Amino acid sequence: MTEASLAAPQADRSHPDALIEVEHVVFGYDGGRTILNDVTLSFGRGKVTAILGGSGCGKTTLLRLIGGVYPVSQGEIRFGGEVIDARNMEQLFVLRRRLGMLFQFGALFTDLSVFENVAFPLREHTDLDTTMIRDIVLMKLNAVGLRGAAKLRISEISGGMARRVALARAIALDPELILYDEPFAGLDPISMGVAANLVRTLNDTTGATSILVSHDVEECFSICDYAYLMSSQGKVVAHGTAKQLADSEDPEVRQFIRGEPDGPIRFHYPAPPMAEDFGVRA
Repeated sequence: MTEASLAAPQADRSHPDALIEVEHVVFGYDGGRTILNDVTLSFGRGKVTAILGGSGCGKTTLLRLIGGVYPVSQGEIRFGGEVIDARNMEQLFVLRRRLGMLFQFGALFTDLSVFENVAFPLREHTDLDTTMIRDIVLMKLNAVGLRGAAKLRISEISGGMARRVALARAIALDPELILYDEPFAGLDPISMGVAANLVRTLNDTTGATSILVSHDVEECFSICDYAYLMSSQGKVVAHGTAKQLADSEDPEVRQFIRGEPDGPIRFHYPAPPMAEDFGVRA
């Protein structure tokens, strides 16, 4: 693949294999700086797609827009061809029934047991009887290797186990789309490997579409089908398979993938000269 083909994709309304389409999206919080700047992405059905980039580049914000937490400032996001309207509560209720979300640090209910955390979306969104809920919860916990921990409280499990409980909860309703927000953050190497394998295995066995937000290049590249790299300016600077990105000689791509301290990606947030801030005259 040439460097030109690693550039940001052009808008195209004909994506028959895409479940989620993000087209020319611009977004900023409450009149502040622009977080996402003319972003166009496409997420294939049944695929694991990674969104990579440094802290503050808009990765998590993009997941929130897909989930309808905020309305886009410009552009549109489509779920199965339907434009997401964050102001349409009826539409959002139906849409969110079709997706699962793994939050960055699990966001488990600490006053509920492992079992009840996974059962929560089933009790909220279905009319299933107690026996059916019990069977589904135990199957989901078994899928993440924690059926034996069903009766434990959240305070009694490790951070890696908590992340797996959160994953079991995210797949409780058999969603078409699973959103992962930094699923590897704070995990030890073994737990990280387990989490990565679970993401890939669950995606393949359920046929779901997975969008994985992370800055962990190695783990993402080991499981993703495709990846996008975002810059601190909220733009897509490159996209391709893991190998294509790893082989890229584009300075910004190379710096991020290889973790190089010097390059186009700056350490300092833009600021006026220090003399100006401290009132020092030349």
